[in-house]
Amino acid sequence: MSEIENQIVVPPSFIALYSDAHGRLRERPALVRERYELCEDLAGHLVGQAQTLYQLQVPSEFEVLRRIHAGLCAAEASVSVAEATWMVTRLAELLQWQCPALTAQAPSN
Repeated sequence: MSEIENQIVVPPSFIALYSDAHGRLRERPALVRERYELCEDLAGHLVGQAQTLYQLQVPSEFEVLRRIHAGLCAAEASVSVAEATWMVTRLAELLQWQCPALTAQAPSN
């Protein structure tokens, strides 16, 4: 199983979420890989939801992406604001939509 895990290539854009100013990981590589897999899977699952929102409710691709980002940044979400931003950027890539500037306050606990 570890051989398969090691074949997963985590993109530099995701590694940057867990790196310090010198590019060194602040977390274990296995955790970063696990979080990447979760975020990549979620981005893939959100494609259908984004398309449905765009076709039925929301007149703008930007607004669809902003709403999804806001939902992912909510206090009850299981991802960080940085991961949420990465996922929505990835979602925009998968949909071939231009991604708006995404800003969110960290949830207050």
